[in-house]
Amino acid sequence: MTKCNPRMRTTLIAGVALIAVVVLSAPADAQLFGGVTVFDPSNYAQNVMTAARELQQVTNEITMLQNQATSLINQARNLQNLNFSSLGAIDQSISQTTSLLGQAQRVSYDVNAINSAFTTTYPVNYSGSTSSQQLLTDAQTRWQNALAAYQDSMRVQAGVVQNLQSTHSQVDALVNASQSSAGTLQAAQSGNQLLAILTKQLADLTAVMTAIARAQSLDGARAIETQEQVNTQNAQFLNYAGYQPGNAQMFH
Repeated sequence: MTKCNPRMRTTLIAGVALIAVVVLSAPADAQLFGGVTVFDPSNYAQNVMTAARELQQVTNEITMLQNQATSLINQARNLQNLNFSSLGAIDQSISQTTSLLGQAQRVSYDVNAINSAFTTTYPVNYSGSTSSQQLLTDAQTRWQNALAAYQDSMRVQAGVVQNLQSTHSQVDALVNASQSSAGTLQAAQSGNQLLAILTKQLADLTAVMTAIARAQSLDGARAIETQEQVNTQNAQFLNYAGYQPGNAQMFH
């Protein structure tokens, strides 16, 4: 005996069900004349068409319910939160960099502190009455400021370098989470966190550039003030009141 494939078997079952529906409704299509049942083909065909339309309507409703269920499942996936967050590590990294900037020695990142330092230690010009000891003290202060600024910039750079390994791990985790995301919300959340990491890296770069610029600025101010100090000392030497010219006899 030849076996039917599943599709043909389904078609046969549906046909049998349709015939059963028609047969069950056949008495309503027949009329009784003298004790003999007379079959009405017209009513029978109409009932067949009605049953076919009802079967198609049921099929359409089942398909609609399946589509609605699929839509609800997709919506649930799209609203599913990402089970990984790097925001805590990002905040910690930014706080560490900010703390390093806040530990700036001597001349800090403060407008009032900078104005005060340049008024006392980096004057536009020295007066002729400034003592040599004061000139020496100011020169030493400026050298210490420049040295401390270079040390501060290297500490900021070291902190940023230490953050690179953590940043690498966070990026790898977020990329993997994005690639395996179940819905649009997870993909959007992982993308937002990647943007946050990029912003953190830009903040680290800004901190490094700021620290380097501060060190270079203080060293440049030291060089300019050194030249001003040399000019002041030369003027003091040339205008020294105790110097009296005289005749010197070198040979007898």
